[in-house]
Amino acid sequence: MSQRVGAPTELPAPRHPEVSLWRPATLDDLDGVAALQREIDNADHPDWFTTREEIAANLQADHIDAARDTLVALGPDDAVLAYGVVAEAPGAGERVQVYLLGGVHPLWRDHGIGRELMGWQYARARQRLSASGARLPGWITAFREEANRTAISAALRLGLQVTRYFTTMRRDLDAAIPALVPPQGVRIVPFSAALSAAALEARNDSFRDHWGNQPKSAAWWDRWTQGEVFRADLSWLAVIDEPGVGGATSTRVVGFSLASVNEDDWQAQGLRSVYIDRIGTVRSHRGRGIATACIAATLQSAQRAGLARAILDVDADSPTRAHTLYESLGFRAGERELALVAVF
Repeated sequence: MSQRVGAPTELPAPRHPEVSLWRPATLDDLDGVAALQREIDNADHPDWFTTREEIAANLQADHIDAARDTLVALGPDDAVLAYGVVAEAPGAGERVQVYLLGGVHPLWRDHGIGRELMGWQYARARQRLSASGARLPGWITAFREEANRTAISAALRLGLQVTRYFTTMRRDLDAAIPALVPPQGVRIVPFSAALSAAALEARNDSFRDHWGNQPKSAAWWDRWTQGEVFRADLSWLAVIDEPGVGGATSTRVVGFSLASVNEDDWQAQGLRSVYIDRIGTVRSHRGRGIATACIAATLQSAQRAGLARAILDVDADSPTRAHTLYESLGFRAGERELALVAVF
């Protein structure tokens, strides 16, 4: 890996006349970074916002060394003008994958700050790949909204290439919702702690052939499903009974529709919404209508909860042609996010 990556021994020192200080981020910066991310979200996707919980996790996750993997750019008044995080995904599967997170305040874009920041991130990401010692492909990945042309240009200049498009889709819940009709032998049940580990197993199986996917760890899964925005009451699992040891039966999760609600999004959206984070069917049970039944359960429960709109994101080139399923359920396409990748 190290020979392919050609990582620098020392990181470039970012310099910009309008930045008074570049330094690693700490938890003391959480308020400033959260306020900055709010402005970034307002500019790039004004109807949904990054949670404070997610930002805090990026500053203190076990797989992120904040002193070496984060950077903030401060203005003369100590306001955070930009921030960056270099996050190596834990538990390499088919590759070692490093993500470039963060951004620049919209009022300070096109000043060259983002170019300095991303240059530092790219160098640090190469160091992380090189240090892994793995005999696997290495990916450096950045996700950027299609409207943020400045950030996309900075990534392209470094050698990342547009590899994938992800489309946001929306469906109003005042329209008729399809009937929940699970296939024979399949039950649709609410998400529960007792089925959480089985749901993770189903998630990892169902996404194994999806672009960019790596298996999620139990620690990551527990943090997400126990987080402040996850909604177990709007999340549904498709389960089957399988024979177990000694004639007993065991429950296997074969499909899921998992949702969250971030009330901070509602004011900008002008309504109450639910976000469907993850939808999937294990590969051995695809083509039976399981995903449709799980989504219908989420839509129906969201409607009963008084929510007005469901939102999801989908890979435009999904191997399961998921976007056609979502269109058949009344979802309509909106803006797009780009995945930019450098492969080593």
